[in-house]
Amino acid sequence: MPASDNALPGRDQEMEVPLSHFVLGTPLAGPFPSHLERALFGLGCFWRAEKQFWEMTGVFSTAVGYAAGFTTNPSYREVCSGRTGHNEVVLVVFDPKVVPYETLVKVFFESHDPTQGIEPGDDVGTQYRSGIYAFSEAQKATAVSMKAAYANALAAAGRGEVTTEVLDAPAFYYAEDYHQQHLAKNPNGYCGRCGTGASCPPGC
Repeated sequence: MPASDNALPGRDQEMEVPLSHFVLGTPLAGPFPSHLERALFGLGCFWRAEKQFWEMTGVFSTAVGYAAGFTTNPSYREVCSGRTGHNEVVLVVFDPKVVPYETLVKVFFESHDPTQGIEPGDDVGTQYRSGIYAFSEAQKATAVSMKAAYANALAAAGRGEVTTEVLDAPAFYYAEDYHQQHLAKNPNGYCGRCGTGASCPPGC
């Protein structure tokens, strides 16, 4: 991971993104209806990660981007250089009365290997690290509790330490247009999903 003083500087111009979600037809960027909440996850390549969330009932919109780094409005090439500190993340906008936050976190943990540091599947790099970025104290408490429960389940299965970082939600920078809903635009595209096969136990 780079330090803030040697990270790439970035730029003031924000990334241009489509007005609507390629699959759901809903707005890609806010402001969103007030009854909805946001969640932010990093779990490896964001192409396959986004797809599993937009397919869930109760999810209003999704978008991929970069977060938890230092560079302002980074490009994909810059993030892949390892010199921005960012993680590839998925923004999930959801209705908590239809799909609870706990359900999203459960899907997050079960769909990648959170014990592999910067190699949660077929991808390698700091931009593929496991992370949950909370928009409220309630989300953060849920994430911490579920991380502990899943860590116990993985330890019992002989797995290593869970490396998922749980942080307050940082600035989210939208990724380029061609990354948004990539697997819907490219049905035969790369999908490196790789979970542990272990289920979150009750309480996770």
